[in-house]
Amino acid sequence: MPSLKQPNILQMSNTITTTNFNFPNQKSVYRGKVREVYNINDDLLVMVATDRLSAFDVVLPKGIPYKGQILNQIATKFMELTADIVPNWLIATPDPSVAVGHLCEPFKVEMVIRGYLSGHASREYAAGKRLLCGVAMPEGLKENDRFPEPIITPTTKADNGEHDADISREAILANGLVTEEDYIVLENYTRALFKRGTEIAASRGLILVDTKYEFGKTKDGQIVLIDEIHTPDSSRYFYAEGYQERQNKGEEQKQLSKEFVRRWLIENGFQGKEGQQIPEMTDAYIETVSDRYIELYENILGEKFVKADISNINERIEKNVLAYLASRK
Repeated sequence: MPSLKQPNILQMSNTITTTNFNFPNQKSVYRGKVREVYNINDDLLVMVATDRLSAFDVVLPKGIPYKGQILNQIATKFMELTADIVPNWLIATPDPSVAVGHLCEPFKVEMVIRGYLSGHASREYAAGKRLLCGVAMPEGLKENDRFPEPIITPTTKADNGEHDADISREAILANGLVTEEDYIVLENYTRALFKRGTEIAASRGLILVDTKYEFGKTKDGQIVLIDEIHTPDSSRYFYAEGYQERQNKGEEQKQLSKEFVRRWLIENGFQGKEGQQIPEMTDAYIETVSDRYIELYENILGEKFVKADISNINERIEKNVLAYLASRK
């Protein structure tokens, strides 16, 4: 019998799940579900993509080797590929897991756009709902069918420990979360980015199913794309080949996203609800998740993933960021 693959213990123990840097002119640090953002002199943001994994708005207890590097490199690559249609916050990437950009004031909503009836939309549809964030969903659809046109279904931007909540365009405006003038820009940018992302995905044999974008304002009032774009944490992809055949047969779609993590959690009795216990994440399972993220990277970007040195990630990041900040003086 073939021997079972043993987890790489070095990889398992060398993940970055929290940081505690103290950079020159550092004003504050914000810790999100996955990223930690350092404010440098109220001018720059140093965004560290950790190896934390979140699902159902809960951060899972163990890090995933190379996940932060994968997310950061996918996001920064797509920032470059869309900068001609939507301005973004990015200035530099001094480390595989770090992006540096302009300090922005984030909008308090996330712009979710869906081309297909999948994930949360599908679960709402199966429960009998035909309105999502005030947007009508046609009758007669089955899971993973394509919408006639992509729909924008915003959510509130949750603080730590809180859940994102669906919200309609009308409620966003009525509650003064975004002005109507700015919201029109957010909608237009969202549709333009999704169109570009769809085209890039198609060139790689993929379907961009749904995604979310976050936007902020720079000091001079310009609306820019921030955070991440078209990563497997923020997006869902299907393989284009065989998509229609699978739909016709009522089979599950072959997909690239972290939905496989959500499915594993659901199968093990966890959906982020009160009283539920996160199932044990063995080293073997963690390595399979890491392998899947590498697969996602290589398919989404169409290039081989090059693993960075993870023997001492915190030291590597600190050295690279300090060198970058010093070069700006």
